[in-house]
Amino acid sequence: MSTEQLTGVLERIIFSNEENHYTIAEFRTGDGDDKVTITGTLPGVQCGETLHLDGEWTRHSQHGLQFKIAKFRSTLPSTVYGIRKYLGSGLVPGIGKVYANKIVDAFGTDTFRVLSEESARLRTVPGIGKKRALSIKAAWDDQKAFRELYIFLQTYGVTTGQCVKLNKAYGAEAKRILTTEPYRVAREIDGIGFKTADKIAINLGFANDAPPRLDAGIIYALETLQEEGHTAIREADLVAHAAEMLETTTDRLASRVSALVKEHALACHHSLDTPDPLPGSAFIQLPVLNRAEHKIAAVVQRVQAVPSGLPPVKIEAAITWAQDKAEIVFAAKQADAIRTALANKASILTGGPGTGKTTILRALVDILRAKKVRLHLAAPTGRAAQRLAETTGGFASTIHRLLKFDPAAGRFTTNEDHPLATDFLVVDEASMLDTRLASALLQAVPAAAHLLLVGDTDQLPSVGAGNVLQDLIATQHVPVTRLDVIHRQKGQSGIVTTAHAINGGDPTLPPAQPELAGLQAWSDLNFIPAEDQPDCVRKVLTLCRETLPNLHRWLKPTQDIQVLAPMHRGIAGVGNLNSALQDALNPGHQGLKFLGGELRPRDKIIQLRNNYDKGLFNGDIGTVTSVDLKAGALVADFDGESHSYERGDFSELALAYAISIHKSQGSEYPVVVIPLLKAHFMMLQRNLLYTAITRGKKKVYLVGEPAAYAMAVRNHEAKVRSTHLQQKLLKTT
Repeated sequence: MSTEQLTGVLERIIFSNEENHYTIAEFRTGDGDDKVTITGTLPGVQCGETLHLDGEWTRHSQHGLQFKIAKFRSTLPSTVYGIRKYLGSGLVPGIGKVYANKIVDAFGTDTFRVLSEESARLRTVPGIGKKRALSIKAAWDDQKAFRELYIFLQTYGVTTGQCVKLNKAYGAEAKRILTTEPYRVAREIDGIGFKTADKIAINLGFANDAPPRLDAGIIYALETLQEEGHTAIREADLVAHAAEMLETTTDRLASRVSALVKEHALACHHSLDTPDPLPGSAFIQLPVLNRAEHKIAAVVQRVQAVPSGLPPVKIEAAITWAQDKAEIVFAAKQADAIRTALANKASILTGGPGTGKTTILRALVDILRAKKVRLHLAAPTGRAAQRLAETTGGFASTIHRLLKFDPAAGRFTTNEDHPLATDFLVVDEASMLDTRLASALLQAVPAAAHLLLVGDTDQLPSVGAGNVLQDLIATQHVPVTRLDVIHRQKGQSGIVTTAHAINGGDPTLPPAQPELAGLQAWSDLNFIPAEDQPDCVRKVLTLCRETLPNLHRWLKPTQDIQVLAPMHRGIAGVGNLNSALQDALNPGHQGLKFLGGELRPRDKIIQLRNNYDKGLFNGDIGTVTSVDLKAGALVADFDGESHSYERGDFSELALAYAISIHKSQGSEYPVVVIPLLKAHFMMLQRNLLYTAITRGKKKVYLVGEPAAYAMAVRNHEAKVRSTHLQQKLLKTT
């Protein structure tokens, strides 16, 4: 449809979402008394305003012809009728049609000027005293400031949601702050980054090498490096990275780094071993990450220095007792792991799938329970915590729930000053611990308690910045038990043996089955060749919709199958796979539009960020139970609990028929399907493939090109994360 223009008066707001300002309204066109329905984003508008709309006509299945707004501009009403309607629309709390009529009767077309410039005259209107007059004036100024801010920011591509955040944070001061201190916004407002602030600043005439721009750019450069996993970076590398990004000289940036260090806006660490370090060799950190690493190092030292608070345990007798209870004989390294955990205040247990980590944890839980030790089990994700509880028989929780995050205060309530009431803390999937979460967790460990970190160092590193488990192991100051012998299913599991072969650099392809009809129910790992990306997608869809449900009668496609893709983009990426799988597995429902497509009843969804108000965390998977098309809202079930989402919350959600391999960390699924193609070459690494395969609990199906499998196995040069934790650990021990 071609773009059309409408001009008229906003008559009645039928529906408006306060968060994102999506509005359905009745609109009187300028040509006469004809009323039409308009839909779209209309922030800060009120009935009675004259709107100039650009958009297109659409037809709704239930509500008929509607005008969908692409963009708009508004002008305050100039007629008595429009002013009366505008003020009576609920603009000011407590001012309805009665007072609106009185005000307009008193001031006529001069009403808006009186409100802006001579608000004291409102007290001449019958029924309006000093308090009500002040309330009207304050609400008028707020509304006016928001309108001006929104119009100002539209030029710079600032979204409505960002405009609302700015208005909430700064109120009437927002425009002045943006004009005089644009880079302050990038520091203080969540969701508005350096790029947006820089665009505003450059358009306002800020110089390319102005100190505020260079300072903000250096901080932004560190934040982008943090997103790649680094917690500290050599000064020379930081300056080079920022110079390219900001298109300025390294000399100017080096001087600004020094200034920021002096202002304590950045932390700087020179080498302990070099008395006269070379220029640019110091490590630079954001203060929050510097503090987090210091806390980790200090807690490791403190825990190891303080005597154990456990009751006396005859370790060898306890191991024998646990063996008898489990009716197995522990391998030498398994017994060593139990011995190390009981004898040392802090210890690490690492190993791949099938090497006996679960057996050790179950035995350790049995021993500690028998001794009536206060034991806490935790994991970074809900699914990992659930699995830990199921395999050990103990109670386990996510780290966020264990530490009791307080959304109002923006911090954990269980901390160094109010530690956990525990004698022994076991943390599973510790490879997922990023620096900030590890710091918060370790600070909550009482000095007399034991700490056992359990993880697989060959998996992908944490999504957040840091390399905590690897750094702790590398210093050799925390006892480590490394399991390397396969025990599960007597070495016969295809998933387990293939995972270990991948780690060993063996690119030999698992058993290939060219025809989907030839798949055998007993086989737990299969490779299905695909010619190209479209062929791969077709085979993934057929597997999920037909082949696997027919082959495994116990299987429920939406709940039990998880597609794990290396990349988000592309024909065989997460986005396109989700759209195709949604149509294949959940067709025929009308849903709500959102950035990633459509959300329908019975859709499988994933929570994309921590929402402490809802008690939901990044990576939680749920199901849409109902949608309200008129209100633009939905209800979703996560592990038996219902949660409501309005349209403004949809950015927290995505379809989850397919998710990235990174998002799958810490989880296990009955059946995993992995598209693997040369087109994914940017992400094809050994630890990525290893992580994907080890997510499968019962069955794994690889669909793709044999060459892509070999590429992934041979690529062991994963990006090395730059941190400063090892140096801090060595300094404190």
